[in-house]
Amino acid sequence: MSQRDNFLYLTIALTLLLFGTALCHQFFSSKMQHMMQSCTMFTLVISVWGVDSSNQLFKYKMLFPFVIIAFSWLTLFIDNVMGDNVTLGLMLVFFTFTAIKTAKQVLFSGVVDGNKILGAICLYFMMGIIWAIIYSLIHINFMPAFNNVPSTIKWFALFPEFIYFSFVTLTTLGFGDIAPNIPISRVFVYFEAVVGQLYLTILVASLVGSRLNIMHQNHLSMTKKHDNDA
Repeated sequence: MSQRDNFLYLTIALTLLLFGTALCHQFFSSKMQHMMQSCTMFTLVISVWGVDSSNQLFKYKMLFPFVIIAFSWLTLFIDNVMGDNVTLGLMLVFFTFTAIKTAKQVLFSGVVDGNKILGAICLYFMMGIIWAIIYSLIHINFMPAFNNVPSTIKWFALFPEFIYFSFVTLTTLGFGDIAPNIPISRVFVYFEAVVGQLYLTILVASLVGSRLNIMHQNHLSMTKKHDNDA
């Protein structure tokens, strides 16, 4: 795996996380949620951080998902707000640093190619997941911070609900079935909507435009070379 193809695996991992979270919430027990998220975290580490696996720090980075998974499984047996806060806090740090690492690879390294466009899509997915984690933290600590969301402190019961709400907000669909109920949740909701629109219109459009321009320039160069040979 290298910087030429790592985002393909990351795209698959994040897509499986989103579909798997919904399917587990619909058909299986909460333990399956933990298994799905555990597999995804390892894939994130390998796909994003694993490109620099020659770095000695990579060995220590690999310990971070184990800590998150340990805390998340512990919350299955301990009915405690602190445990859920710690788990969600660790997840927030993990996904935020992974998003930053992804952004650096997408924005500040090499020419724009198909892999970097996939990386931009992955970054968009991770933005939705990060906001879902923030919403879960807010709802657990300031309940009821959102209408039509289960009144529970169990993060794995809230997470699928907020994954759905986060992407509805990020894309500004605004179905209205879930709505923020207090000032702090409203602030994060409209900030997500603004960031989502700016991201699509500025970053992704720029990357795709740059890629199309490179392809056009390559085509012109090949045409000119063919004309000169003729």
